[in-house]
Amino acid sequence: SFEGGTAAYVSHLNESQEKIGSPIAFEKDTPDGQVEVALQYTQSFQENVLSFANNIHTAEGGHHLTGFKAALTRTINAYGRKYEMLKEKDENLSADDVREGLTAVISVRLREPQFEGQTKGKLGNAEMKPAVETVVNEMLSQYLEEHPGEGKEIVNKCLLAARARMAAR
Repeated sequence: SFEGGTAAYVSHLNESQEKIGSPIAFEKDTPDGQVEVALQYTQSFQENVLSFANNIHTAEGGHHLTGFKAALTRTINAYGRKYEMLKEKDENLSADDVREGLTAVISVRLREPQFEGQTKGKLGNAEMKPAVETVVNEMLSQYLEEHPGEGKEIVNKCLLAARARMAAR
């Protein structure tokens, strides 16, 4: 595990970056296992998302990562629409748009992890998708509501990525 938890790990990964706000971190126990997430946006264009299951790095991702990505896209779009940063005529931000400049660590602990893939680097427990998705939807939405300045800065960063993507078409 990481000294100081996932938030400290994200801070470490973003040391040399121009950051948006502080790391957003939360953890919650679910019936399927413990979910711990930390994320922070930077002004860079790189995406740096790492996932772990029972402290084992899942280099190929898996259901926990899929759940995180789905929730992130949904939550940022919902926030952008609620505050009319995304207008009715605008299409939703894509999964790529909301991950540009994102550093995140997703860490789950579960009783019987099933590792799959050629290097056993992928978490195969399907129940971790809805578990992570539910926690991220709830906790990230709450965080953005409580930190509107940061929320708007994050949506603006994602909008910039979307505009660049449209322009490149």
